[in-house]
Amino acid sequence: MRSSNAAGGRTIALHAMAPAKPAAGMPCNGCGVCCALSPCPLSHLLLGHRSGSCPALSWRAGDARYVCGLVMAPGEHLPRLPRLLQPLAARLARRWIAAGSGCDCDAEMEE
Repeated sequence: MRSSNAAGGRTIALHAMAPAKPAAGMPCNGCGVCCALSPCPLSHLLLGHRSGSCPALSWRAGDARYVCGLVMAPGEHLPRLPRLLQPLAARLARRWIAAGSGCDCDAEMEE
């Protein structure tokens, strides 16, 4: 794990192999900074999480990047979700978090 300081003095812990945060607007590279800083509105709604790192933030060692657990494995984070609805939930989660639309985190990071 490595610790990084975001603007405002907050320290977050990220995997040592996580890629560096891209500039805002650049393609997402799975750095995990946005989700480690605070949960997104989808996490608020579905997981009831209000502060700190999102509980759905998941490290994928094989890809050396972070992913959204609500997109990649919704059943792990929503145990009452029927297996039949999990693919739909994943597609909706991808849309609701705007996956693939670029980095929207403007936090400045220090190592």
